[in-house]
Amino acid sequence: MSKVAIITDTNSGIMPADGEALGIIVIPTPFMIDGVEYLEGVNLTQEWFFQKLADGADVSTSQPSPGNLLELWDKVLKEYDEIVYIPLSSGLSSSCQTATMLASDDYEGKVFVVNNQRISVTMRQSVLDAIMLRDAGMSGKEIKDKLEEVKFESSIYIMLDTLYYLKKGGRITPAAAALGTLLKLKPVLQIQGEKLDAFAKARTVNQGKNIMINAMMSDIENRFGGLDAKDVHLAGAYTYDLDKANEFKSEVEAAFPGYEMHLDPLSLVVSCHIGPGALAIACSRKIHI
Repeated sequence: MSKVAIITDTNSGIMPADGEALGIIVIPTPFMIDGVEYLEGVNLTQEWFFQKLADGADVSTSQPSPGNLLELWDKVLKEYDEIVYIPLSSGLSSSCQTATMLASDDYEGKVFVVNNQRISVTMRQSVLDAIMLRDAGMSGKEIKDKLEEVKFESSIYIMLDTLYYLKKGGRITPAAAALGTLLKLKPVLQIQGEKLDAFAKARTVNQGKNIMINAMMSDIENRFGGLDAKDVHLAGAYTYDLDKANEFKSEVEAAFPGYEMHLDPLSLVVSCHIGPGALAIACSRKIHI
């Protein structure tokens, strides 16, 4: 039986130190902040990141360099027969395409890059699923195929607290941001597959929460075949405000009896575009062996 290594990055919400406990390798995501490179989970914490964001720092995201990635693969393949690499969704970053190209050049049959269109807590679940499949004796190719087979069986809704960062990043016009701020709108965005799209506009935080909960109920009922907790993972994510997130977690669990909602900080790659105070609800279909 092949010895399979699982590698992911911090866009999954799993930090390098947590990876050791899970028996996987986690690559820290690089960020450029005021011209200096920082690595998520190494010398870049959530608290410091949001402080720099509030201070108006110039923040941009990057990806692991091809050279570093190849060096890591070569090192890991001295101990393992195969690698399953789970990077950020190809719709949100070019890192997946880059890794796929590198793997096809010299690592055919050894490195399997999973393009499963996920980020944050749904990407985390893919990593946990990969561990389960590996421990069940599946090969690298079998794990890749299984994860990509169910890649669209997930859903995320995110409510923003502010439009400032979407405007700053050029994702909405200044006029739309000004109008939204004037009306105190709380936009709800949706991630299904590889795109981040507008979903609804709420006038209050409570209305926004209800929109997300009802949308998730509809997805689970209509896309995933029912509200049975044995078939669906439920998760939540947030930016910066843990107290508000825990309050939302309690409300979600009350709305979904029998479910326990895992809660993580939202990936900093998404956080830099939406700012602090955001709340998200997510689900993914459970894989049964």
